[in-house]
Amino acid sequence: MLSLERAAELNGTMVTDEHLIIHAKNVSYAMGAMAEHFGEDVEHWQAIGLLHDYDYEKYPEEHLQHTKEPLLAAGVSEEDVRAILSHGWGICSDVEPLTNMEKSLFTVDELTGIIQACARMRPNGIQDLEIKSFMKKYKDKKFAAKCDRELIRKGCDLLGMEVKEVAEICIEGMRPHAEEIQLQGTGAE
Repeated sequence: MLSLERAAELNGTMVTDEHLIIHAKNVSYAMGAMAEHFGEDVEHWQAIGLLHDYDYEKYPEEHLQHTKEPLLAAGVSEEDVRAILSHGWGICSDVEPLTNMEKSLFTVDELTGIIQACARMRPNGIQDLEIKSFMKKYKDKKFAAKCDRELIRKGCDLLGMEVKEVAEICIEGMRPHAEEIQLQGTGAE
C-alpha cells in the first residue's frame, strides 16, 4: 500500500511547479476527508491524491501515458496505479472508476479547483467558507469556468452523492491545511 511519504518522494521527482504541487495537496487533503467519510485508510487515500498528476507537468498533452510503467517500476501496487489512472476516465484514460477511492479521486480532482478558486476570493480564505457560498459560485458557470462541472456531476453520481455533500467533505478536509495550500485568505497574516 502506497504511503504518504513514498507518494511525496515520487511526486517530488516529477512535479516542481508550485501550482501543481498545491493542486496535488488540495486533492490529497480532499481525498483524506473522503476516506474518512467512507471509513477507509486516510493516509493511503491522501497518498493516491498526492500522486494523481505524477506525469502531468512533464507530459501535459500525454497525461497518464507516462504513469503506469514508472510507478509500477517504483514499487507502487497495480491497484494504486489503477486508482491514479482512473481519474482521467473519458478524458485521457479508459480506466473506469469502480471503487469508492477511484470514484472519489475522479470527482475531487475537478471539485477542488472550484473550492480553491472560491476560497482565494475570500478575506479568510477557506477558513470560513460555508457550503452555501460555495454552491452559489459552483452554480455560476463563468466562475472557475475551466473546472468541468459535468465531470464533477458524473463523479458525484458514481458516488451516489450530491455535489453539495462531496464539496462539504472536501472543504472540511482542506480547511486544517489552509496555510500550507495557500488558502488562509488575504485578511490573515
